[in-house]
Amino acid sequence: MVGGLLACALVLAAALPPGVGRGDHPAPVAGRAPRKATTRPATRPASRPARKNVKLPGFVVNLEKRHIDLEATVCLDQGLLELIACTKGTKEHESIVAIEARPMHVHAALLLLGANSGNPAMRKPIDEQGTRWVDVPPRGDPVDVTLVFRDAKGKLVERPVSDFVTRSGKGLDGKPAAGEDTDDDVAFGHTFLFAGSLIRGKGPGPRKYLCDLSGNVISIATFGDELLCLPGIHGRQNASLMWQVNPTGLPKVGSKVTLRLRPKLRPAGKTGTTSRPRPDRPPAKRKP
Repeated sequence: MVGGLLACALVLAAALPPGVGRGDHPAPVAGRAPRKATTRPATRPASRPARKNVKLPGFVVNLEKRHIDLEATVCLDQGLLELIACTKGTKEHESIVAIEARPMHVHAALLLLGANSGNPAMRKPIDEQGTRWVDVPPRGDPVDVTLVFRDAKGKLVERPVSDFVTRSGKGLDGKPAAGEDTDDDVAFGHTFLFAGSLIRGKGPGPRKYLCDLSGNVISIATFGDELLCLPGIHGRQNASLMWQVNPTGLPKVGSKVTLRLRPKLRPAGKTGTTSRPRPDRPPAKRKP
């Protein structure tokens, strides 16, 4: 499975135009005197060839606009949610859409677009005996998630997935979820973390990419093996599920839509690090 990730990334990288990232000046040849500089009339620099889209089973990578378009089907228009997206034939009863692509291949495409994966939420022992554990929150670069489809008038629209998720308010037992934030002003965003699932396996055989097995592509509840997830740790018990489908404007069940993943650009100087979305903060006051 690890080899599959690498192979997929290489196939995608092959779509990049030759010479991208290389200098335009040839290296000097040993033993030859450098040529004298000549004055040439100013010319308009040659434009870089447009990067072609790369199509793989179940999705297209747009290298020019830096997003991934996944073929998806609306599979739920009412009820509590544990996921935004799952793979076909897994958890359609608790996801808004199901995708055709393999999560491992989507992971490779996100890497190609410059996103850094982190880790899903997990528990780690803090003593040698393994009797005390600590929860480790998820991390990874932020990725915006939207749905693209034709509305009732036939116009192609792109809307954040948050438009189709609403606060459930209470669990199935009729009481606020224990330990969960009950503030009615809590908003659901459309930015998720590139957690990157997990790879497991022992022995000489191939190791397994867990999200390919579970189908937990974009999660709201915490599973520990999801590809994309919300910041923080969120319970999976019925009483703690905070979100449900908002069907307003959502295409009917069975409709074909596009699930678009758009990695956010990292600030300059942050290359190679993972990050979490944080609310805007006012600039720090400088001392006079």
